[in-house]
Amino acid sequence: MRRIQTFIAMVLLVTLVLIFFYSTLHLEMTYSHRAGPEDVPRRPGLQAKDHNVKRQTPKQESFTTLHPDVHNVSVSDSLRQTISQNGAYWNRLLHSALRNLDKGQNPSKHDSDWSRCRETNPELLQTNVHDFTSYPVLFQDFLQGMNCRSPPVLINQPNKCMSGERKGDNQTFLLFAIKSNPGNFERRQAVRETWGREGTYQSGLRVHTVFLLGSPPLDDPDLSPLLSFEARHFGDILQWDFHESLLNLTLKMNMLLQWTLKYCPRVSFIFSGDDDVFVNSLALLSYLQSLEPSKASQLYVGHVISTASPLRDPKSKYYIPLSFYDSPYPAYAGGGGFLISGALLQPLYSISHVIPFFPIDDVYTGMCLKAVGVSPEAHAGFQTFDVKEQDRENLCVHKDLILIHQRSPQQMKKLWKGIHSPLLTC
Repeated sequence: MRRIQTFIAMVLLVTLVLIFFYSTLHLEMTYSHRAGPEDVPRRPGLQAKDHNVKRQTPKQESFTTLHPDVHNVSVSDSLRQTISQNGAYWNRLLHSALRNLDKGQNPSKHDSDWSRCRETNPELLQTNVHDFTSYPVLFQDFLQGMNCRSPPVLINQPNKCMSGERKGDNQTFLLFAIKSNPGNFERRQAVRETWGREGTYQSGLRVHTVFLLGSPPLDDPDLSPLLSFEARHFGDILQWDFHESLLNLTLKMNMLLQWTLKYCPRVSFIFSGDDDVFVNSLALLSYLQSLEPSKASQLYVGHVISTASPLRDPKSKYYIPLSFYDSPYPAYAGGGGFLISGALLQPLYSISHVIPFFPIDDVYTGMCLKAVGVSPEAHAGFQTFDVKEQDRENLCVHKDLILIHQRSPQQMKKLWKGIHSPLLTC
């Protein structure tokens, strides 16, 4: 009997401790419902105590304070000729915007109010896209939100590019901007422990890292408390209130442009990539240091896809209906990982308000850069389709590359340790 009483007492004590911990955790966070369209389900946001991690609403801070200078941009003849004027919906949107731009009118119809930017009139879409109802659900959702460009900020890092020693000195040589999903903590941690480690490298080169997140599906567990802790602890999480999906990666890229222009405007280079790529960051830095100034200011480099066309198979995740887009793709660098110059951020952001959103993010980036007259440059060190199978365990092969896609967190750590081993002879 005494043993049973002791056991009950211990259970009660543990329960009380857990209740106290749970209450304390919730006192550290304030949950508030996100602002969004009426037809989009909502999930609570989060607010962190750390001054570097802010839960914001559109009224508190909005990226719309960055005004794109669309009236002083011009779209290259090369893009105009590549993307023909025909009956496909996106082609019509583009050439309508170009006509308005040429007339000196506002080329875009983007709504800065996130709560009412979605197209809710089904008749409008069905009138312009005759087979709209046959599109996959995610594609229909993309079309409804094509004019939505200013989602509320859930987690921010406004001081990311500030020096800890001198707050006025915010010169960043390289920004790693990594596309991730809320549940991919293991991948993010592997990046932090290997190639994405922040710090000052040789010759005083300052490197910073951010992970770009949207919001998980409502059917998924709510990871807000864990993301809040991760953001406070590592200071590298950026999250916006839009749904994570393949077709929203273009919006994620657009938010990176806005965030970098606002909070890291003096960055020299940006690496945009996925959280499952392996990067030889020392080789990457050496390459960037070797560039001539004229090339460094116009850099757009990676694994170039030069002769791609839309995939018409509805079963493909990259499916593009013919009634939506009817032209070949301009050459572009694969989205697994590519480099662009910081000097291109403002032109790229401005031209993105002329070029309608396209559902494949790396194709869209290629379109926008072609519009401002910048072509992608191929670099053999970017292997977004992986190396030969027989070379995947060869450390010397990886030591000479800049990027390999894709690797698991465990493979990433093993590769990083291997190529930096003093015992390795190549």
